[in-house]
Amino acid sequence: MIDVEEFLTLRDLFNKDLSISEIARQTGHSRVTVRKYLNSQVPPLPQKRSKKQSKLDGHREYIIGRLKENPLSASRIYREIQDRGFTGKYTIVKDFVRKVRPNTGVSAIYRYETKPGIQAQVDWAECGFIEIDGEKRKLYCFTMVLGYSRMRYAEFTLRIDVFTLIQCHINAFGYFGGYPQELLYDNITQIVKKRAPKSSDSTWNSHFQDFFEHYGFIPRLCRPYRPQTKGKIERTVGFVKKDFFMGGRFISFTDLNTQLQKWLSRVNSISNGTTHEIPIERFKQENLQQ
Repeated sequence: MIDVEEFLTLRDLFNKDLSISEIARQTGHSRVTVRKYLNSQVPPLPQKRSKKQSKLDGHREYIIGRLKENPLSASRIYREIQDRGFTGKYTIVKDFVRKVRPNTGVSAIYRYETKPGIQAQVDWAECGFIEIDGEKRKLYCFTMVLGYSRMRYAEFTLRIDVFTLIQCHINAFGYFGGYPQELLYDNITQIVKKRAPKSSDSTWNSHFQDFFEHYGFIPRLCRPYRPQTKGKIERTVGFVKKDFFMGGRFISFTDLNTQLQKWLSRVNSISNGTTHEIPIERFKQENLQQ
């Protein structure tokens, strides 16, 4: 098929009394083609370009369906469709997720950065339910993130008493191979019985006080109604829920924590969105207490 410009050229040559054979010679078209378009009263319609295939073809409905079920992150979606055979790059997945689920803007908040080995932030949040032996149990997620490197530790628990809290700390210290000079907390009763204007003057939970005095780290408390003080850990809690737990499939409580440890190994080995460095590499500078 010829385009409109070529069609007009054929008509122009014919109007100059050139023969079909001569027009064919000058334009390179066959005489059949020249005759066909000279006999046509209208120029040829432009051809519609065939739709370019995308590596997302075959995955779009799955992505939309998963986002309807849960507001999963683009990185979570990317991992899932890789398991389904997707071979494209993360960028096109992120762009498509943004298109079908517009982001909501948030107000900017200034957050200070800590030096190596100085601080970690801790949180313990409800994280839905899990069924154990036919009984529906409330689930909690303990998280600790080192302020400088952004190395994360997390585990799920079925209780939120002070002894479980202490054991979670010990597990985290073992995971990191040490602990920082101070840890930042919310004002929860497992840690503090009565908060003073200066956190060091607060009345601590006696069991927890024995624990932090034994290890020698300093507990710090967030200012009331200022959750952004613990921005690093708040983002980690949300990240665990959204990137790991939400929409996940677990056959038991043990399986849940086993999968979580594998997830931690992965997220601690990829670039952090704030520092733009890999936590496990930055962790080498932490110089934690033993």
